[in-house]
Amino acid sequence: MGLFLSLRTDTFLTSRNLFNVLRAFSWIAISAFGEILVIITAGIDLSVGSTMALAGLASALALTSGVPVVPGIIIGLLTGLLIGLINGLLISKSRLPPFIATLGMMSIARGICYGLTNGQPVRNLPQGFSFLGQYDLPVGSWQVPLPVIVMVVIAVVMSFFLSRTVWGYRIYALGGNEQAAALSGINTGRVKLLVYTLCGFLTAIGGLLMTARLGVAAPTAALGYELDVIAAVVIGGTSLSGGEGTILGVLIGAAIMQVLRNGLVLLGFPAYWQPAAIGLVIIVAIMLDQLRKRR
Repeated sequence: MGLFLSLRTDTFLTSRNLFNVLRAFSWIAISAFGEILVIITAGIDLSVGSTMALAGLASALALTSGVPVVPGIIIGLLTGLLIGLINGLLISKSRLPPFIATLGMMSIARGICYGLTNGQPVRNLPQGFSFLGQYDLPVGSWQVPLPVIVMVVIAVVMSFFLSRTVWGYRIYALGGNEQAAALSGINTGRVKLLVYTLCGFLTAIGGLLMTARLGVAAPTAALGYELDVIAAVVIGGTSLSGGEGTILGVLIGAAIMQVLRNGLVLLGFPAYWQPAAIGLVIIVAIMLDQLRKRR
């Protein structure tokens, strides 16, 4: 895809466009790092888009009411963590199916966004907060967006967590066979609680970076992002049946999604048809996953 776009357009391979692509998918990828934990356990979190919006909005409301930047950021992070914790409790303790629990939370979080703001965006965020999403850090001769650096650091940490820690092994074991995992002594409820809480926390980080980049917290922010986050995980090779998936795959999946979107813009593809093209890619990716599982 990259070769095709570099041959058909003059701007795709410019450093400015490439870093814009990296910045644009960084918050999707960070949220997807949490979503992959959930999907490896054969679950799903549909509330990530609303969580991104509510976490950013919580920080924005705190900051515009006079709370300093660091505590304001912490409020946003705790908001995401709380949503993830509630999701985890509903699924592990109340035994609700993940689809139902997170679908309900998606609606609740979005409703809170509209209710707190009466549908109006929160503006005039302090420069110290916008710095998170708009600052470019000099790395050699390049100006690398700060969200990209945050994404890479979290990717390394999460990759180590999944592949080198006991909890990472337990997450894979739960997704591979929940009954066998329980019989082997793994507290499956505690593992589910952990993955949904981490998913909410990581999604909040993505939401804060997105809000800082835009410089405004809108109640409609990240609308439909749950589809992009789940698609990034699935396109990256994670099985919806659970038990498989890597952080590197999520990075590649998120990159493919954004390069496709960027390529459609550069090629002048009609904007109203772009969701259809993205949806087609998602369906093909899931079909390939199903074919691979049947072999």
